[in-house]
Amino acid sequence: MTGTTRSSDGLDDRRKRLLFRCWHRGTREMDLILGRFADAEIGNLTEAELTELETLLEVNDPDLYAAITGDKLLPEDVTGALFARIKAYPIADGNL
Repeated sequence: MTGTTRSSDGLDDRRKRLLFRCWHRGTREMDLILGRFADAEIGNLTEAELTELETLLEVNDPDLYAAITGDKLLPEDVTGALFARIKAYPIADGNL
C-alpha cells in the first residue's frame, strides 16, 4: 500500500487536513500507521478525538513511533483513548 485508500470527498476541512497530515508524516512507518487508521476512522471521530489526533500529530515521528511500539512513554496528556485505539489498530500487511 502506497497511500490513502479513502477519498476526502464528504469530509469537512478539519478532517481533510488531518487525513492529509496522517499520510504525510515524514517517515513511512508513521504514514502507514496513522494513515491507515485515519482512512478507516476519520469520518467517525468526535470533535474531542479530532483534537486528540491533532495533539498526537505534534509529537515527532521517532517519539510517537517508539510510544506506539511500546519502547517509550509519552506524557499522559498526549496518550488518551484515541492513542490507545491507534496503538491497537491492526496493520493489514504487517510490513512495517
